[in-house]
Amino acid sequence: MSDSMKEVVETLDPVTRRILPPDISLGTLVPLKTVLELRDNLTLGLAYVTRAPNKVTNDVVNIARSLAGDDAAKNLPHLRRCVKPSDLPSHLKTQFMHEGNGRQVHVGKSNWLYIILGRKDELQYDELVRGLSTVDDIRDDIFVALLPVPLLAPTSQVQANLWSQQFWQTVYRKNNPLGPHPATVTRTESSVSRDASVWITLAHQVAKKAQKEGIGEPIGAVIIKRTYPGKYDGGKVSFAKQAPLESDMSNSEGNVRTSRTAQTGHVADTDHSADHNRVTEPGRDVERRTKGMGKETTQIVAIAGDARWHQQEKIGHTGNPMAHAALRAISMVAQKLVRAENRTQTQPQQVMDFETFQDDPLLDDERVVFEAEHPVPDGYLCHELELYMTHEPCTMCAMAILHSRMGRIVFRHRMPLTGGMSAEDRDQDTCTAPNTCAQGQCGGGQGLGLHWRKELNWTLLGWEWESDQVEGLAVDTHLHA
Repeated sequence: MSDSMKEVVETLDPVTRRILPPDISLGTLVPLKTVLELRDNLTLGLAYVTRAPNKVTNDVVNIARSLAGDDAAKNLPHLRRCVKPSDLPSHLKTQFMHEGNGRQVHVGKSNWLYIILGRKDELQYDELVRGLSTVDDIRDDIFVALLPVPLLAPTSQVQANLWSQQFWQTVYRKNNPLGPHPATVTRTESSVSRDASVWITLAHQVAKKAQKEGIGEPIGAVIIKRTYPGKYDGGKVSFAKQAPLESDMSNSEGNVRTSRTAQTGHVADTDHSADHNRVTEPGRDVERRTKGMGKETTQIVAIAGDARWHQQEKIGHTGNPMAHAALRAISMVAQKLVRAENRTQTQPQQVMDFETFQDDPLLDDERVVFEAEHPVPDGYLCHELELYMTHEPCTMCAMAILHSRMGRIVFRHRMPLTGGMSAEDRDQDTCTAPNTCAQGQCGGGQGLGLHWRKELNWTLLGWEWESDQVEGLAVDTHLHA
């Protein structure tokens, strides 16, 4: 064990140190890409453009807003509304100069501006011309052009400069409309990477024990609580209004207008207007909490091995899906919260021959962690917690992770056929079967990337943990982890 890792181990809670193996192998975190980052590098749409003297620019803009509506009028915030003739891309200068009174507009120190009016699918051409005809200074020579423009904001200044030369003057606002901001990922990763190897090691350990006991596949999950100095962690999360939710970016950064409640930072109303990129930045929040203050601390909350074969036959089916490692760990967290509230049982507990939710501790490590109290007993399920897994969770478990409001996820092995977190397209030759697979053609289709999708009401940061120092935990490629 390296000296740096020894320092990390010394800061761990007593429960973790009790079950931690002596050897901890190091690994590297690789951020998960989002669906949009992999598929929407450049999405073009058509937009109407006109030109007018400086003094009537506001009149023209107001006409466009009145026709498209306030929300639609703000749908291209990354494009400059007004552009000088000299700042147009060279091919547009040439094109516009030969239309109407273009030479007058482009000669010398022009007092004219080109104005982007809005997307074609949000404006009717006839209504637009009719509206512009009410402006005296352009009534006799109404100019309306239809141009291709990028519909999504650029992800770098270099990209903004390139689009400015190709399409229209584009502004980089230091955000990432396709996923979490790179700076946010970097800052958060610096915190997670410090001890990620510890939690992955524990997940591997419990996975092997589950396989050895014959209760499940070699798949393990560990849930921890990371506490930042100066941050208040108590308080119930209230979801009075079931509006779309977005993680408060200890884990994410999404296209929402945040409306914070007391302790959550998660209740939000979806807004695709000009303010759609104005969000709380998680990495900066982490930076503010830690700067000039004590060290952050971590505490294990739950650990679970896969138990799909517990009280199950291994012939003819895939085991109990409710006993996947991720689901068991989340349920153990829930049981701790219930236990902390000292709820009295009003009815005698039924003894069943078969328990669907195998969320009682079955392994020694699970019992040790389960007996410890929850570090934040008045929190909401897995809000702000981190999940470390040996394998990429399946689609069912991925959605359960989102519903539990998990903060971050780290896993080691990708499951390209069944995983729900990775966004990469699934190759046709993903299956490693030597001949034609009995289940038909394997692979194909698009990855789901459920950790960060605009359609869902929660997002979280995710990483894949890579290491060549630790033996792999091989499972069937068709397995749902």
